[in-house]
Amino acid sequence: MRERGRTRRLLGLGARTGGALMRTRMGGQADWRALGEALFEGLSELKGPAMKLAQIMSQWDDLLPPDLAEELSRLQRQAEPMPWEGIRRTLVEEYGDLDEVFYDIEQRPFASASMGQVHRATTLDGETLVLKVQYPGLADVLESDLAQVRRLMRLGRWLKVPQARLDALFEELSVSLRGELDYHAEAEALARYRRRYAHLDSLVIPEPLPEFSGPRVLAMRYEPGTPLRELEAGDDDLRQRVAKTLADWVTEELFTHGELHADPHAGNFAVNDRGQLVIYDLGAVIPVPEARLRAMLQLLEATLAKDPMAMDEAVLKLGGRQGQGAPLALYRESAEAVEPLFQPGEQDFGDVRVHRRLRELSPKVWAAMDRLQPPADTLLLSRTLNGHYWNLVRLGARLDMQARTRPLLAWARG
Repeated sequence: MRERGRTRRLLGLGARTGGALMRTRMGGQADWRALGEALFEGLSELKGPAMKLAQIMSQWDDLLPPDLAEELSRLQRQAEPMPWEGIRRTLVEEYGDLDEVFYDIEQRPFASASMGQVHRATTLDGETLVLKVQYPGLADVLESDLAQVRRLMRLGRWLKVPQARLDALFEELSVSLRGELDYHAEAEALARYRRRYAHLDSLVIPEPLPEFSGPRVLAMRYEPGTPLRELEAGDDDLRQRVAKTLADWVTEELFTHGELHADPHAGNFAVNDRGQLVIYDLGAVIPVPEARLRAMLQLLEATLAKDPMAMDEAVLKLGGRQGQGAPLALYRESAEAVEPLFQPGEQDFGDVRVHRRLRELSPKVWAAMDRLQPPADTLLLSRTLNGHYWNLVRLGARLDMQARTRPLLAWARG
């Protein structure tokens, strides 16, 4: 009965979305703000795959109507928490008598996400930790939810999103959600990242606590911090130090270790009172093969050279071109749009000229998507890097990208 109820609600949200899209196709006006509010409320309560999809879509602010994207972006930072009673049942199933393990568990979550929420707790020894608790019953309905989400995603064709891109997005979503249910793998990732980046004094990775963890609860040492999004109007020197740490870390992830933290929304990053960047939630870590990195840098080098033929060759090598490829003029315009970020010296990631050019260019990119069909691994990598880019934008980063990319380009040619 519960599964059928979820299905009916998902279908209801899909019907409302479809109605709004139909009105726009018929030349009418859709109330995207009202639709966004309805989706926020419904998906916040249902959690799971549909909420995760909406979070992913909201990161592509050039894909959705602005009012809809703004409402869905709330799912990144203020999703409605699950009532304590359901979370408590899961904790009791994991620990037994909670009073024999914890002095206190805060009923109000520290953070809420699509697959679980985080509660601060105090052990009997007085240690403060956080418990990432999987939403009860989610594993049982995951595959059914994914089937309904696949149906909902067909509506994307009304936004002129190519089927190949929708299929790739669905595969990304499926792999990501199944992986996020594996708390043992996330604990291993936390331990691996702590060892790997111990030399970076400006970076903090929470310590997993196996003695308090289980299949549906991941315990970590509490690492407080100010969320990244709250730093946007803060001290400039602090923001620049954090931006440099973030850029250095992502570069080392990719080019030294061949991995990437693949859930880059701003809620997974904070800054503590010592000015260190705190990285939460390693439930999604993806491998990035060296061949993929070299192909990406080949595309970057061709882009910086404003060589459309070389850009097309690089896109083909990445596996993202079909048929005759995109118009050469589109390649030229793309190169001109990103050029300001790679001028000599420090460049401002908050430069609105870059954002404006990219937004103006996006309809042309979508129009060429029948010839530009990125495979699933390229789509996931692109979305992840895009998310890290926007975190640098939020910080108002000023970075010398030409100096940073020069040795990487030399490596790719070697």
